[in-house]
Amino acid sequence: MRRTDRVRLRALAVASAATVVGALIALPAGTAHAVSPDIVISQVYGGGGNSGAPFTNDFIELYNRGTVPVSVTGWTVQYASATGSAWSRTTLSGTIAPGAYHLVQEAAGAGSGAALPTPDTTGTIAMGANAGKVALVTNSTALTCSTGCATQPGVKDFVGYGTTAGSAEGSPTGNLANTTAAVRAGGGATDTDNNAADFAVTAPTPRNSSSTGGGTGGTRIHDLQGAARTSPLAGQAVSAVPGVVTTVGPSGYWFQDPQPDADPATSEAVYVYTAGAPGVAVGDSVKVGGTVSEFRPGGTGGTTNLTTTELTAPTTTVLAHNVAPPAATVVGAGGRVPPAAVVSSVTTGDVETAGGFQPATDGLDFWESLEGMRVQVNNAAVVGPSSSFGEIPVVPQGSTTRTNRGGILLQAGDGNPERVLLDDVLAPTPTANTGDTLSGATVGVLDYSFGNFKLLVTATPTVVPGGLAAETTSAQTAGELATATFNVENLAPGDPQSKFDGLAAAVVGNLRSPDLVALEEIQDNSGATDNGVVAADQTVAKLVAAISAAGGPAYSYRQINPVNDQDGGQPGGNIRQVFLYRTDRGLTFTDRPGAGSTTANAIVNNAGTPALAYSPGRIDPANSAFTASRKPLAGEFHWNGRPVFVIANHFNSKGGDQPLFGRYQQPARPSETQRHAQAAAVKTFTDQILAVDPNASVIVLGDLNDFEFSQTTDLLTAGGSLVDLPRTLPLAERYTYVYEGNSQVLDHILISPALAAKPYGYDIVHLNSEFATQLSDHDPQVVRIPLP
Repeated sequence: MRRTDRVRLRALAVASAATVVGALIALPAGTAHAVSPDIVISQVYGGGGNSGAPFTNDFIELYNRGTVPVSVTGWTVQYASATGSAWSRTTLSGTIAPGAYHLVQEAAGAGSGAALPTPDTTGTIAMGANAGKVALVTNSTALTCSTGCATQPGVKDFVGYGTTAGSAEGSPTGNLANTTAAVRAGGGATDTDNNAADFAVTAPTPRNSSSTGGGTGGTRIHDLQGAARTSPLAGQAVSAVPGVVTTVGPSGYWFQDPQPDADPATSEAVYVYTAGAPGVAVGDSVKVGGTVSEFRPGGTGGTTNLTTTELTAPTTTVLAHNVAPPAATVVGAGGRVPPAAVVSSVTTGDVETAGGFQPATDGLDFWESLEGMRVQVNNAAVVGPSSSFGEIPVVPQGSTTRTNRGGILLQAGDGNPERVLLDDVLAPTPTANTGDTLSGATVGVLDYSFGNFKLLVTATPTVVPGGLAAETTSAQTAGELATATFNVENLAPGDPQSKFDGLAAAVVGNLRSPDLVALEEIQDNSGATDNGVVAADQTVAKLVAAISAAGGPAYSYRQINPVNDQDGGQPGGNIRQVFLYRTDRGLTFTDRPGAGSTTANAIVNNAGTPALAYSPGRIDPANSAFTASRKPLAGEFHWNGRPVFVIANHFNSKGGDQPLFGRYQQPARPSETQRHAQAAAVKTFTDQILAVDPNASVIVLGDLNDFEFSQTTDLLTAGGSLVDLPRTLPLAERYTYVYEGNSQVLDHILISPALAAKPYGYDIVHLNSEFATQLSDHDPQVVRIPLP
């Protein structure tokens, strides 16, 4: 279900779209049977003042369905009976703005009724209540026809109403009455040159030049988007919203206003959800009616997502083809520069009700103000690898704080709001690595799904490789103990041999065959098959054999099988931590058997020398902190006769946390609670070792699933009992993982003060997280500690 929104499936039923596409027939200018690009007759009413009539006067209403103002000075509206050839005229004056109406009041009847809205033009024509003919003529010459009138010279638009009308565009409308008018669909915008299809016989609704907004024809896209996170018109019907189609998808299209307002906070584009084939093409000038809706991607499972504004149950009228779409808005240098640090300054919870829309300072609001618009990023910098979903995280050139290898660093208080994910919903995306550049202009429409703003590219960008290569660390010397941690991402015997060979090459070549490797995410012998198997000897044996085949040492290993399906991770996989260690350089493992998966380890004081009660053994496995999560694995090693205590960890994941660009700000991170409790349990255990011997050699390492600036790490290092090695690196080196373009620390090595006092060498070895082709999604790391 990860990619439901690729075809924008709805979680709730939406009415089928009615798409009316006007046929553009090339006939002489001023001829009614070429669909009018601008002024049309939008309403005809001849029952004014008659018995039961709602209004005292007859009227003819005009509408500008175009995108520019049109002067009607010197034009006339003309009327003749259904079969007659004598035409009465009312002369017009003034200009009709785009999306505006012009009300022509005609004769009053003898009965009662309400006055019309203030007319824009007043005439004296007495029109038939049931049937007749009305023409809009671009001059003052009276017509003389009784039939074929719609194609007479000067006729701009024509309506034959009532079944007896002798002339019409296509077929005449149905019969009118004292209480009904002929009302053009789409708020006046629908024109297919067929009166019967374009007009409904319904209650008269006279509109004058002051009738704008609220679905009466004057609404623009920026009105329904608003300077807000949700539309101020949500739930309302709008009609005749003008724009040009910029992008067409499988079940809808985006259109954008070529005449934007002066407010950069209001988006000038919106998505039209048609459910099926949109029936329009890029470059179509359209007017659209429909219901303004807020769509929340993900349905009931996406409650933390922002919504996107769209028009549903639309009626689309095509005015012209091959119109140049509005130019894309440049994001970055030379255009709109996104905020550099603040995702959202909202602290009250739901941003949809919080107010305080600040696109100049808040990244979430910045991207929201561009929703649906054509956006362009020039020479976009790739800050994370292509994902299996075709997504590529990029930032504009000049963004900070960048890593040494071209990524962008997640920091406390800086979620890097300038990031945007390219997506392949509309056009393929290329394969790219961190540090690459997308040459020239990357253009797409801005959308949102899965907790992120997405630039849906409309053409495949060109990648300029950054030359990124996998790192290799320094080899340990004879007196150095090299200890590494490596999350191998659900390694199982059924994985391709190439994965085992690749991991082996990384251990031997890139990590230089450390003395000790703490592995995370080793699965049982049946992998993700949930069949009760918990042993992992085949998994480990296959990796050890691959390492030997790659020229590495013959590693031994120690681990403890978990209780089936009790340690979280992929269901059935029974992931666990495993110690791999080599014995050819002075390292030995101290076995103190007897511990099972539920046995709690303990510290024994042997006359001032700490020892583990069980080796290997698990730390506090009954503690609720480790419910549905991996239990820490503790082992006692000896390096040249010196005891070294190593604790391998894989803390609770961040699953369930709210997204950075989500509906709720600041994002809640409920997963932290369990990690904090896990850190407290590990800290208690290490403190017990150091209470016996403050100079003990203790190494805590693994995938802690939290940042170097997090409270989880603070808990482990409280009181100076452990030193977190990622914190000792320059900022540009602090990352072991890349998530949605944010380079960040999730994996750690922490060492006790006695070890930290030595001239150790520490290295995060970047060989996975930045590359589209990965052995694992984590980078390993290694510390070399001189222990003569």
